[in-house]
Amino acid sequence: MAHFTADRHAAWIGAAAIITDEVGRVLLVHPTYHQDDSWLLPGGVIESGEHPHVTCRREITEELGLVDLPLARVLAVHSLPPHHPVDQPGTNCPGEIRFVFDGGTLTPEQVEAIRPPREELSEYAFLETRDAVRQLRAVDGQIMLAAYRARLGNTATAHLADGRHILDVPALDRHDVHVRYRPMWDSPLNRTPVPDKLPVQQAWAWCFVPDGRVILVADPGPRGALPMLPGGTVEKADTTPEDALHREAAEEAQLTLGDPVRLGWVLDETGEVYGGVGPNARLRLAARVTAIGSAAVDPATGRPFARLLATPAQAAALLGWGPPGARQAQLAVETARERWGLPSARAAAIEEIPAEGMQLS
Repeated sequence: MAHFTADRHAAWIGAAAIITDEVGRVLLVHPTYHQDDSWLLPGGVIESGEHPHVTCRREITEELGLVDLPLARVLAVHSLPPHHPVDQPGTNCPGEIRFVFDGGTLTPEQVEAIRPPREELSEYAFLETRDAVRQLRAVDGQIMLAAYRARLGNTATAHLADGRHILDVPALDRHDVHVRYRPMWDSPLNRTPVPDKLPVQQAWAWCFVPDGRVILVADPGPRGALPMLPGGTVEKADTTPEDALHREAAEEAQLTLGDPVRLGWVLDETGEVYGGVGPNARLRLAARVTAIGSAAVDPATGRPFARLLATPAQAAALLGWGPPGARQAQLAVETARERWGLPSARAAAIEEIPAEGMQLS
């Protein structure tokens, strides 16, 4: 028995949480005791006799002042080897296991109620993931992204070692997809026709496949891929915004669309992204996908886009539009049901469309 126990592995155990605001930015805390000025997810070390979920709730209460925050599930389990760097000089780590839980989305009132202990935490911040990974230690950033993507993509618990997946790599991780936070997230969707004197500069659509899911495209870049609805800028050669949608959907995602219907429009007061053209409308539509071709290079960027199948709710979360985006997604679902008899999508993992395309029934 003594020999058996001597061979047992000893390790530190920690628990943390992915907590976001309404537009999908991740909550990080800045500890006063880190020598390298790095940030952390809310959480801490499991005390003797504690279960990980108990530790996570305790640390959230101690660090943020939020009591009884529900934890939905374990998003990631991660192992670090012995002797990885720690903050205490001269301390040798025997190895570490971390559990990352889903701490959900905070309301504006909960955000206002956060009260970090100044002796332990100097500040906190909600950051979009591309900024968050720059504030975290490298391995902590990898853990955060894998856990958050497991939540967004509705995939199984991510099992990681040294920051890397040890099982199949989900689509969001494979393409380094980040939430596309947008400053205009709270702009209302106008359901009236676009005024005659207001130019339409953009046409994006919720593009539905027969099972009620929608297609997102993600443009790869040096800081990760940002998801968007198929569509884009209305060019001079486009007779109507719908023509622009058909063209962009074919170029970006190799989609053939039928029956696009306008859902409404969002006012862009400055047109800054279009060279400062002034007030303009950004059109939102729903469309039925009738064919998906083989993946190809987007002529505007010279690179292929990732093509993802997601539920409308997952798409809204990835777009970073907050509650208005969720309402717009629901409007698109209702429109697809009434117009084409499509079902509401069942909960499923986000998946990539095969390179060869898909046959649609």
